[in-house]
Parts: sequence; structure tokens; C-alpha cells
Amino acid sequence: MTAPHSLRVEHLPDPLGITVRQPRLSWQLPAGSRRQVAYRIRADGWDSGRVESDQSVLVRYGGPPARSGRRVEWQVQVWTDAGRSDWSAPGWWEAGLLEAGDWTARFIEPDEAEDVRDRTPRPAYLFRHSFTLAGEVKKARLYATAHGVYECHINGRRVGDMELTPGFTSYGSILQVQAFDVTGLLEPGENVVGAIVSDGWFRGQVSGFRLTNLYGDSVALLAQLDVTQDNGSVTSIGTGPDWEVGTGAITEADLYQGQRIDLRHARPGWSAPSGAFTGAIGPGATDTDAAGAGGTDTDGTATGGGDHGWAGVRVRDHDLSRLTSSPAPPVRRVEELRPIAVTQPRPDRQVIDLGRNINGWIRLESLGPAGTELTLTHGEALDPDGDVTQANLVPDPEANQDLQDPEFANLALPLQVDSVVSSGRPGEFFEPRHTTHGFRYVRVEGHPGTIEPDQATGVVVHTALRPTGSFTCSDERINALHDAAMWSFRGNACDIPTDCPTRERAGWTGDWQIFAPTAAFLYDVAGFSTKWLRDLAAEQQSDGLVLHCVPETMSMRALKKIGAPPGSSGWGDAAVIVPWETYRAYADVDVLAEQWPSMTAWVEYAARAAREHRHPDRVAARPEPAVHEEFLWDSGYHWGEWLEPDVWEPNIISTLAVADHGAVATAYLHYSASLLARIAGILGRDDDAVRYRNLAAATRAAWQTEFIRGDGTLAPDTQATYVRALAFGLVPDESRPQMAQRLVELIRKAGTHLGTGFLATPYLLPVLADAGHLDIAYEVLFQDTPPSWLTMVDRGATTIWEDWNGVSENGIPYLSLNHYSKGAVVSFLHRYTGGIQLLDDHPGYRHFRIAPRPGGGITSACVTHQSPYGSIKVSWRLDGERFQMEVSVPPGATADVRLPTGSDLQAAPGTSYYECRHEAGA
Repeated sequence: MTAPHSLRVEHLPDPLGITVRQPRLSWQLPAGSRRQVAYRIRADGWDSGRVESDQSVLVRYGGPPARSGRRVEWQVQVWTDAGRSDWSAPGWWEAGLLEAGDWTARFIEPDEAEDVRDRTPRPAYLFRHSFTLAGEVKKARLYATAHGVYECHINGRRVGDMELTPGFTSYGSILQVQAFDVTGLLEPGENVVGAIVSDGWFRGQVSGFRLTNLYGDSVALLAQLDVTQDNGSVTSIGTGPDWEVGTGAITEADLYQGQRIDLRHARPGWSAPSGAFTGAIGPGATDTDAAGAGGTDTDGTATGGGDHGWAGVRVRDHDLSRLTSSPAPPVRRVEELRPIAVTQPRPDRQVIDLGRNINGWIRLESLGPAGTELTLTHGEALDPDGDVTQANLVPDPEANQDLQDPEFANLALPLQVDSVVSSGRPGEFFEPRHTTHGFRYVRVEGHPGTIEPDQATGVVVHTALRPTGSFTCSDERINALHDAAMWSFRGNACDIPTDCPTRERAGWTGDWQIFAPTAAFLYDVAGFSTKWLRDLAAEQQSDGLVLHCVPETMSMRALKKIGAPPGSSGWGDAAVIVPWETYRAYADVDVLAEQWPSMTAWVEYAARAAREHRHPDRVAARPEPAVHEEFLWDSGYHWGEWLEPDVWEPNIISTLAVADHGAVATAYLHYSASLLARIAGILGRDDDAVRYRNLAAATRAAWQTEFIRGDGTLAPDTQATYVRALAFGLVPDESRPQMAQRLVELIRKAGTHLGTGFLATPYLLPVLADAGHLDIAYEVLFQDTPPSWLTMVDRGATTIWEDWNGVSENGIPYLSLNHYSKGAVVSFLHRYTGGIQLLDDHPGYRHFRIAPRPGGGITSACVTHQSPYGSIKVSWRLDGERFQMEVSVPPGATADVRLPTGSDLQAAPGTSYYECRHEAGA
């Protein structure tokens, strides 16, 4: 018998620097076993002994609580139906600095001139410190964080491969710390540690309004290097008053606007001991203050300590209690793409085409002679002349009267524009690391020669999530749609789940609650969602109100000016829906317990709003409130269904501010209350379960009273209303067939086109399939005239559009071309076409259903998912009336199998084959 494998700690493999004292451990069972009956964990002298349990996911470590900097190696052995296993290969975790008192370092800031601090954008700062080690290094750890975006260097080499650290959080309450093993970078004698720090999210431009200084008005660095030497002595080198600060080649750095680098001002050797710079060139090997600068200074000498231009720092006592590790993987360079074409639409410019829309940046070689200035403008589309356009990204002030305000002056600044001035040094290249862009195309102006495709590289940058799901089928357009949805999520998973990687880059709550279940098919987003939920709870208001974006990027003052205050249904409900979906996908009960105060606070806020306020139109029509209105939420600002086909107009925010969204808001109040009742039961909170079950029933009754008309239709009589009513169980059981039929009628009335926006679209096809209209679901899926998903594919989309008409038939782009929300349709492909269905009562795929439902002319499909228990695979093929299916179930899990004929079977761990006669429409 083999051993357990795939060991993980808090959803991560071998995490360094975690701040969880007694983490949860997971493993997968040996191949050939079916079920676990007991386990035994040993870790650095602690031994659990044999524990009778079938739990192998998120088992709490019961040994001594971790100490700062301590590494714990662990192994697990299991007893299964096949007997006792061997011990697993060792895994490990290492604690970071767990207490504020463990930090000897202090925050340091540049003593910034007022005119520099007041401008936008600002330069990046170089911090450095020289120190001496007397002997050989046995172990060295660097712990670092910043107000801003940082990257560290030691002795002329960049530390690690993480990007955009420390990441985007609710900085007032949560500041992530990264830990690095730098043992191999230190030497006896003189050493230098340094860091480049730019504005990042902390004080740089954020949100679609490009606001600045949202969290503070100065960048800061906190770094501590703990060195254990061969003789056992420990030396701690931390940021403090003896550090120096200066500027270099990065003269401007902003995540939204772009990065400006003048390589003539680069300071090679700035983080190396005096005279020690080797001139190495390349990512991870350069000792430069600007990505791509290489070689030595213009006078041919290295510039180590003592160089002019270094100044003293300001020491600040910022709050250390908010320091924590991240439960999510870091942002990294994940992939590189070569251009598929380089064109020249006009004599003064060249356009690089990567062939797909990404988030990241361009690495460009061959920068021209010294003094050559190149300007790189990034966009998602081309204009009719083949030049890069940003018309879909940059708002038109004349068409947006709400934006006529000095607070939004940054909207006039460039967006996604980098520039670089060459120094003429051999081998130099340009690669910005203190900005990111959402783009497929890059216009390069000022280049004296012809850019060859092998001189440009698209660097894909996002959170390094573990892929967990795949889908392919016999129809290539459906495969392209799935690919577009996957890439759209990749482009928007940049430490937080964003709406688009271009003009907003904001963690819209509604977008993530819509897409989180789909994302969990594609990638392991357990830690990613947990990290984001902690920010949501940290920024939640004392009355339970949830902000539109997490972390907040728009400010209450800005929201008040545009007339869109927070607290929207469907958006704020992410506080309940995302923890629930995280629990379902990963069997993580702790996330429910941790988020319980946030979840209940939101539902209580919504219930209070329903009880205390009424919409003016309803007051005018019915001055005295009806009894059911106590549970009817029809007040406040709501985004509503958002971007249904052909509803966009320039002043839509003003329109929404006066609209009655009672049908949507009350539906979500019911849904969140019903989820809370289930969650309370899971957590053993019996009184709460009764309370929220009663609230869910009362809101359901109120919804039915107000929105079901006498003739059995709904008000409003839209596709979205019927989809939501059926998905959330709002209508009486006996009325469901009638409601589903009316939904079909509305779809047919629209020419068999969908009419849903952000909120209802993920539920549309499942609702149709479950109501007995699988054929209609596939007809809508395969619709290829707008509005439809395949219109996107046919018009060349490589990511999902924000608006259904994101690119007109004439090729004119409209709004963002990289918004994953409408891509949630691919969960239908995994759950219905492929047939892997997660069950509410068996979280984490401990027991699941396999029930493929072929249709739409698809003759074969294969779907895989790496569950917490291991790999699930369903592969089926239709050959005339013959249906063949192969199913793989991982050890420790079981599955119900339902064939298209309706036959129900059981599947145990291993691989099974099924065959039956298939009839169209079965």
C-alpha cells in the first residue's frame, strides 16, 4: 500500500511565514484505498497517536502552538479499508513573526518634498542598509511588508519571485507580511539589504475614479532580516533610523496610470556591497532599481554604499497588530506569451498583438540608442485603422455629468501608459514591475527600428492559484467560451477578485458572489476567498452595511457625490454567499464560524432596512403599509440586475437611485436568510437557525404577496425575475411549472435570446434545465446572434465582455472586454454538460453526484476536478443512440451516478464504466 500524499497546510503546500499558531492539515488517501478509518500525525516530536476518524481535510494540528520562526515538519499515516499505509513524505510549515514584540524593525518612510507628495504619479523609492556578518550563515529569513508595493534585494540579487507585494488589503486593519528564505543570498563580511517601494494601492490611484491617498499619504517599508549563524548566534537587522533612502530610474510608478523609467538614472549596485556588483542582467538576477536596467553606471563604476544622493529616513510607529500572513497564494509571473503579430498602422508607431487579453505587462528588448524614449500604450481593442484604442476604457466627461467634479480630476490622466528612456547599455530591457495592465495590444511609439516578435514578451501576472478544473467537448466554440471565461478570471485574480484589470480593478462584491462558485471549479480559491472575506468584514460598517467594493476603493465622499451609497442587495449579500460557497467547495467550517458575525450583521442590516423604510412610489400608491411590508426591502440604492441587454445609458446611476428594486432586494434578503439558517445548523447555533428560518419564510411570503400577480405572472415580468424566483425557491411549488413556462415564453419572445444581466445570468441555464427545459437551455447557450455568449466568441473575444454588446458588428469596443461575471455560465458546462455536481449536504466533494445531461448537438465531453479528496473525472461520448461514460472517483469519496436515461447507480473510489441507450431530450 502506498502513502498519503498531496499534503497541505491551511490550503497551501509547505507555507513559509504563516501566522496561524495551530494550522489545519490536509492530505489525500493512497491510491487503491476507498475510505479512511483512522490517521496518525507526527510533527517534530509530537505524536497524535492513532485517531479514529475518517477526516482527511482540514484536520486541526494538536501539537504545541507554533513559535515565531519555528519550522515544523510533519508526516501522516492512515488506516484505510486496504490496511495501514506507509508514512507520507514529510511536509512542513514555518511560522512567521507571531507577536508585535517579535519585531525589532520599525516602519521607515522617505522624507518626501511636499511638491512630490502632492503630485500624481510619484517616483519609487530605494531603501538600503549595509551590515556585516562575522561568520557563515546557517539560516536567514526576511520578513517584509510596506505601505505601497515593494520588492526586496540582497547583495545585488532580487529576493523571491512574488509580485505586487504585500498585496491589496484593508490596510487600516490588515497588512500582509511576506517571508523569504534568503539563506543563500548572504555572505560573511559586508552585506546590503534594500527595497524598492512605490505607491501601489496604498496611496496610488484606485477605482474607476482614480482616487489617491485612500489609505495614507506616504509610502513606508517594514523589513526584518533574522540571521542564524553557524555558532548559534542570531542577528536581527531591521528597518530603522540607520537606513538610507533615495530615488533612481523609476521616476513615476502607478498601478493604473503606468510606470516611467529613465534608465540613464539607474543605480546598478545600489543593493550590493561596495565594488561587488557583477553586472548580471535578467529577472531575478539584476541589481537594479528599475526592471531591465543592467550593467554598471555610466562612469563604469558600481555604486554601493556611500554614494551621493542617499538621504536619511523618517521612523514611524505604525500599528504592528494588523500584521498577518495571507491565506492565499502570492501574485507571480505565471506565464509568458510571444506576440502573434507586430504591425505598423502609422509611420510613428508599431502595435504588438499578443493574441489574447491578459493582465500583466510587456517585457521589451532592443530599446534603441541612449536617450531614446519609448511610449507604450496598452488596450484591449484596435480602432478601424488598426491602432490601439482606449475608447472603451476612458470615460467621456461630456456623457458623464456625474463626473464633473474636481475630486475626479485624475480621470484626465493617461491610463495604462508606460514609458522608458534608454541608457544605451548593452543587454538592457524594459519590464515594469510596479504597475499592471489589462491588454491584448500595445502601441509602441518612438522606436527607431522595427520591433521583431522575439523582442517582446507578454508577461501574465496574477495570483498563482492552483488549477483544479478543466472542460472540453466536441464543439470548439463552446471550448473557446470556456477558455475565455478561464482567462477572464485569470486576468482578474490579482490578490483580490477584481471586476476588470483596466479602468477599475476593484473588488466588487457582486461580481465575486456571482463568480466564486464557478472559480472554485477552475482553481483552488479557498485561501483567495478567505483573504478577501477578512477584508470584507474589516471594512463592514458598524450597522452591518457592506461596501460595494472590498477593499473599498471609492470613498464614502465619492459615492455620495455620484449618488450611489453602499448597501446594495446582491452585492452586500456576498458577505453570506461567498462564505457559503467556500464551505461547499472546500468543507471549510471555520470560514463559516469566522464570518458568522459579518454574515448576520449584513442580514440584520437588510432586515432592518425592510422594516423601517419604504420606497416613495409604494408610499404614494399605498400610504398605509400592508402587513407584509415589514419584510419587503424596497429602499436604498441597488445596482439591480445590472447590464441587462440594451439598458445602458450614460446617467444610469441616477436612474438606479430612484428605481424600486424591491423584487431583487427582497429576493436576496430571503436567500441570505435561508442560507444563514442552514449555516446556523452547521455551527450548532440552534436558536439562530430558527430565527433565520422564520425570517426567510416571512420574506418569501412578502415577496409572493407583492410580486406574484393575480394571473400568476411576476412583477416585473422579466427573464431575470423568473430566473431568480425559481433559483431562490421564492414561488410555491405548484406554481413552478407555470413560472418556468413563462420564462421560456419571454426567451422565445426575445428570439430565443437571454435577457439577464449580472445577477441572474449564472442561474439561467441551470433553472431551465432543472425545470424540464434542457433543450431551451442549450438553445440559449448556442445562440450566436447578440445578446449571446457565442457572439463574443465569434467576434474574437478571448475574455468575457462586461456588456453583452462589448464589440459591435462593426468592431467598435464598448465598456470592458475583460469582466468574468457573465462567464459564470461555464459552471453549467461543468455541472450539467460534464455532470460533476457538488451537493450541499456533503461539502468538499466527500459525496457528490455525476449526472451528465447531453444536448445542443454536443457528442462528447470531458470534465475534471481536483477536489480536496483527489481527482474527479467524467468523460462521455455519444455514438448515435449509444451513450458511453467513464467515471473516476477519488479515494475517500463516493458518488451517485445518474445516467441520461434516469437510471441511478453508485460509484465507489476508482474508475467505472457505464453504457446505456440514449434518446434525444432524455
